[in-house]
Amino acid sequence: MPNWGGGAKCGACDKTVYHAEEIQCNGRSFHKSCFLCMACRKALDSTTVAAHESEIYCKTCYGRKYGPKGIGFGQGAGCLSTDTGDHLGLNLQQGSPKPARPSTPTNASKFAKKVADVDKCPRCGKSVYAAEKIMGGGKPWHKTCFRCAICGKSLESTNVTDKDGELYCKVCYAKNFGPKGIGFGGLTQVEKKE
Repeated sequence: MPNWGGGAKCGACDKTVYHAEEIQCNGRSFHKSCFLCMACRKALDSTTVAAHESEIYCKTCYGRKYGPKGIGFGQGAGCLSTDTGDHLGLNLQQGSPKPARPSTPTNASKFAKKVADVDKCPRCGKSVYAAEKIMGGGKPWHKTCFRCAICGKSLESTNVTDKDGELYCKVCYAKNFGPKGIGFGGLTQVEKKE
């Protein structure tokens, strides 16, 4: 059946993908919002995606599912990884993933489905839409909320650090959580003698 007036079908949701919202991977098209790891649902990009046949994963989940197993593989050389991937919906013993998407009632409205899929900003708790989303610390933030928790300085990928789910500029992080003592910006020689 011809596809009149639209783009390709999304590899995740099977809806039409228009050029402005299209991401291509392995010869398939995806909506930007559907370009997620099939196991952990983390947002993907060209540097973090690993494809296997018609499935897409982040590199971590792909390694857990399809990578080598046993002693010497996993977190470091000489380690036996006991991580089974169960918390990511991977069932490595039988080799098939659990369903990544929760089933929704068939009578749910399209609006209700869209609202449920929208991420929440950790700082203000409001919905974060794609046009205003910045990823930091593995979470989506509004551009206006992507600031240091202490000094309020606007952050970028080059000066952001995260601790316990909160964002800090490198200066505030070093002052509050970095090493203390002589030579680390803490006590000085004069203060130590007193």
